[in-house]
This record gives sequence, C-alpha cells and structure tokens, in this order.
Amino acid sequence: MITLLSRPTRHLFFTGKGGVGKTSLSTACAIALADSGKKVLLVSTDAASNLDEMLGITLANTPVPVPGVPGLSVLNIDPDNAAQSYRARVLAQMDLTSTEAERSQVQEQLSGACTTEIAAFDEFANLLSGDAAGFDHVVFDTAPTGHTLRLLSLPKAWTGFLADNDRGASCLGPHSGLKMQEARFAQALQTLSDPAQTTVVLVTRPDVGAIAEAARTSLELQDLGLHNQRLAINGVFHASVAGDAVATAFEALGAQALAAMPTHLQALPQDRIALRAFDTVGLSALRALLSTEEPVDHVQPAPEHAGIHPTHTLSALTDALAAPGRGLIMVMGKGGAGKTTIAAAIAAGLVQRGHSVHLSTTDPADHLQVTVDGSLPGLRVDRIDPKAETEKYIAKVIAAKSPGLDAEGIALLREDLQSPCTEEVAVFHAFSRIVSEARSAFVVLDTAPTGHSLLLMDATGAYHRQMLREYGDANPGRLVTPLMRLQDPDHTKIVLVTLPEITPVSQAAALQEDLRRAKIEPYAWVINKSMAAAGTRDPLLAARLAGEVKQMARIAHGLSQHSYVVPWMAERPVGLAALGKLATLSKK
Repeated sequence: MITLLSRPTRHLFFTGKGGVGKTSLSTACAIALADSGKKVLLVSTDAASNLDEMLGITLANTPVPVPGVPGLSVLNIDPDNAAQSYRARVLAQMDLTSTEAERSQVQEQLSGACTTEIAAFDEFANLLSGDAAGFDHVVFDTAPTGHTLRLLSLPKAWTGFLADNDRGASCLGPHSGLKMQEARFAQALQTLSDPAQTTVVLVTRPDVGAIAEAARTSLELQDLGLHNQRLAINGVFHASVAGDAVATAFEALGAQALAAMPTHLQALPQDRIALRAFDTVGLSALRALLSTEEPVDHVQPAPEHAGIHPTHTLSALTDALAAPGRGLIMVMGKGGAGKTTIAAAIAAGLVQRGHSVHLSTTDPADHLQVTVDGSLPGLRVDRIDPKAETEKYIAKVIAAKSPGLDAEGIALLREDLQSPCTEEVAVFHAFSRIVSEARSAFVVLDTAPTGHSLLLMDATGAYHRQMLREYGDANPGRLVTPLMRLQDPDHTKIVLVTLPEITPVSQAAALQEDLRRAKIEPYAWVINKSMAAAGTRDPLLAARLAGEVKQMARIAHGLSQHSYVVPWMAERPVGLAALGKLATLSKK
C-alpha cells in the first residue's frame, strides 16, 4: 500500500497534468480508505470526468453510494447544474423591491462561462466548509492543472475585486450580498492550505513533460499558500524480458525523466505506482492498482500491425487538411493525449506543403513554445494569453466609452472592468479573432483540455444566441457568428486526439457527442502513442497492446470513419525537425 494512506489527512486533493492518472489514483485511494472502514466521499471537479465509467455508476451532484464498496459515495460537481443552482440562489436573495429590469440585468450577467466557473468553486467551497461533515475523508479528483489553478486563484481574485467595489452586480451576483460568500471562499483556501487537514497530491508520470508541469504546479500552489504537498509517480515501468528493444527504451525514457526531476520535487514525500497491464476500469482493477504485486500470466502478444492500415498516418491526415488551402484546424481532446504535439506537427506539415500557418493555443498551461522549440519561415506561433488579452480588452473598452464620461464615470468603469468576469469576455474575443482569421489562411489551434475547452464553447454558444436575439431579424442570412463558423465543415476541421486505451477513447467519444449537440461534427480522430505494431515481447506491454487493438477497432467501427495513427516513439518529438517528420510530405 502506498505511504500516502498510512496516515491520511481528512482531505486528499489530487491534481496534475491531464492523462497522468489522477482519476485512477484518487479513486483507488478512496476505495482503499473505504475498505479500511472509513466513510469516504469522492468528489470530481472535472467537467470531463470518467468516474462513471470507472465505477459503473451514474454520477450526480449529490452523493451516490458505490455498489461493492461500503462506506464510499461519489459526487460530481457538474458545472452546468452548479451554475443553474447558483443563479437561482442569487436571484432568490435579491431584495423584494428589485425591479424586473434589475432582475433581468442580473440574470444576463449570470449567463456567462465565468458564472459557471465560480458556481463550481462555490460547490467546492461548501464541501470544504461543512457540507461533507458526515464523512471521515473527502477525496478530490480535479480537472487538469491549468483549470484547477484558475479555480484555486478565484478566491484571491474576487476578494481583491470586492474589497474595492461595493456597488452594482457582476457574474457573481449583486455585490451587496457577497460578503458571506467571500468569507467562505477564503475559508476554503485556508482549509486547503492547512497540512493538518489537507494533503495536496501532485500526480505525474515518469515523463519529462508531465514532471515539468508537476514542478511548475508545485511552485504555483506554494504561491497560493499550499505547501502541504506530496508526489505520486504513476506508471513506473521495469522491463522483464532481456533484449526487447521497445521495453528497454520505454524503461530508459522513464528512468531518465525521473533522474532529471527538479530538486524541489525530489524533496517532496513520494509514492511510486507501477505501470499495470490492465485498464483501471471496475472495482477489481482499481483495488489492484495500488498493490505491490504485478502478476501477468499467459499473455498473447498483439497481432502484427494490429490491423493498422499503412496509409492511416499523420502525413495522410495533413495531406487531407491541406487540400482546401485555408481553414481553422482545432485539435481537441483530454489532457495528456498529446494534443499539443499533434497540433504542432500538423502546422509544421502544412508549412512543408507551402502554406503559411498561424499556430496558437487556448491552454492556460501553454506547452506550445516548449514543443515547437524553434522557428520556421511561414509559421507564426503564439498563444491566447488571458492576462494580456484582458489588459487589451480593458484598454479598448475605456478608449471607446471614456469620451462620454467624466472622471468619476471613468473611474467607476475601470473598477467594474477589474472583475474576473472580464477575462472570460477578453479570451472569447481573442478566440473569435482567430476563428475569423481562418477565412483566408490556415490557423491551427491547440485547445485546452476538454473541460476548459467546453467552457469556451459555452461562451461561444451564449454569444451566438445573444447575436440572434439582437440582430437576427434585421440581418436574415447575413449574420455570421463564431459558432456558425465552427459548425461549417468548409471553414473548421475538428481533430480529436486520444490514446489507444479504454478510458481516453470513452472520453473522446463523450467530447464528440458534446460537439455534435452543438452541431459541430469532428473531422477525424488521431490515435496517439500507439505501441501496437512495435512487436514487443515484454509480457506487461503485450497485455496492454491487446487492449490497444480492441480500442482501435472500437474507433474504426463505431466512432469515426477517419482515424489516423501516430506510433509510440522512443524519443519525444520536440522541435520542428522532429515534428516535421511526423507529418512529412507524402510521397506521390
């Protein structure tokens, strides 16, 4: 059993880069605590959570008992449900003398993605401040790092804003009724910071990128006052067959990454969890995840080539994407699937084919510059920086409105624009510019992990509905919103990236359904880091490859008519030369 569970605090808060196994580890720890006789609440704050598939239950925003694990209940903080409940509470608290116009104004201000975000934190804060009083332990499975850091920074951002602004309303609701919430948010952060009450578990893998993000996250959490950290390294592999080149290279990569771990991470208390031959779906697999034993018996190697057609390469996908000569290519998926690498490789491949390309990202974690690591004529690389975009937006609004305002009016306007809601609007405007830019050129957009991207899509949909209400009748057939461009297959191609494992494929399928509900049809799937054709004889890897083949068949025969495979590589593809090889110009 891992040392984390020898003397666990009441709150266990799991965070880390997408794809490192936060959900698997947090769920396995929750089960282990419940099996020891404790009453445990497992909470997901990830909009793209797959806890329902892991445990075989239907998640809800109230605790749901887990069959087969007495003492364990699961709760999912669903952002949409949280926002709906939050709006109802805010409106119910408004003064009875409020006019219908005032209530309508507040309702409109509560319609954005920023409200969804703060409402989710409101639910989270409630759990830390008393709503989970009947449980011995509360285990939090969080969204990928960038989104979680944004969530944890909200109390400080709103405390500063409310301290200087006691009038009007924002996406939080009327300011006059917010002091109780402000105090509760501050208490939530204090609870998280208390080592006697909470342990922050940084989850990583023996991978250079994942460890680098864990190191950055550790420092950022310290800046927020969360020094009570420990490290969990998931998926540590040791080859068991001498002379197997793939297994040897796989082990060596992990060992090199661990040896180069930054000093401040090495100093943290640490657990190492072995790579398993099985997918962590179902109670038996989750209970076995933390075991010190790894039996692998009677494993048959994966079939040669695993049914992968030799033409289904990233190069072939890039050929197809290049054909129209322009357009927006959005690369989407669960964190950790390799979206940034695929987006950068496609961009480099389009430049090889003679096109100018704008490569950008909406991911707060911003791995793009590190992945590209260089420059290339015809390729422009940048990111949507929330802070910079907010500053530009504020300056633009003040410049537009200040001519009609006196000094006091300008001061009040500037005060209002310090609201964290302004960032949501600013980022959406930047995203809209990029969407529009693709009318005459290639734009490749590396998106944030699924949950964060869906919030951006929500903002896009809200803007679309607002424009239709205000201008649709006056401009029939002429109004074009960003959402309409995303829905246009001639303008936008969505590429979903997944790993060939049951959980990532299920998450990509759920994302595809979310997009289809918005009338956006994904163009293709990319199955990344495939080892199915490697021919390894290592029994543990061979067991994993058999499952990989099943997932490839699942995609090809039910989820997408256009799927492409990127092989696992012994050397991580960093830099334009390596990226260019992934999508190199096809031989005619």
